[in-house]
Amino acid sequence: MSVNLRPITEDNFIDAFNLKLAEGQEKHVSHPIRSLAQAYVYRNQCQPFGIYSDDTMVGYVMVIYDYDIPEYDIWHMMIDESEQGKGYGTQSLDKVLEYIRTKPFGESKKVTLTCNRDNHTAMGIYQRKGFNLTGNEDEDEVELSLILN
Repeated sequence: MSVNLRPITEDNFIDAFNLKLAEGQEKHVSHPIRSLAQAYVYRNQCQPFGIYSDDTMVGYVMVIYDYDIPEYDIWHMMIDESEQGKGYGTQSLDKVLEYIRTKPFGESKKVTLTCNRDNHTAMGIYQRKGFNLTGNEDEDEVELSLILN
């Protein structure tokens, strides 16, 4: 199982649209359709990716750069319901952090994301990778940050 990130393009955006969230997960993460609309709006500061296992899209994630702070944000990371529990979330987070280390949009070692406080699986993945709660919250979302080495 080899996980890699590929930019969303006209060749694979339909595959992203066809990804499915497991029942009940829509309260934890937005579907790629919404995220790709945001990617269009923020196109000068973000990169949406398909998460692939070999040549099959198994998930989606978007990296966005906040010029005002500055920091990198990870938005809408999701793994298709049929592919969950196979380690793709952990491996794709490694690939996302590897991409951010190249500083594609600007200087920053800070990476921030939000997570639904009830999404224990995702919280565990993020915290095992070194993300820490910042204390910032918005309704049912908590913010976590990581400073890259």
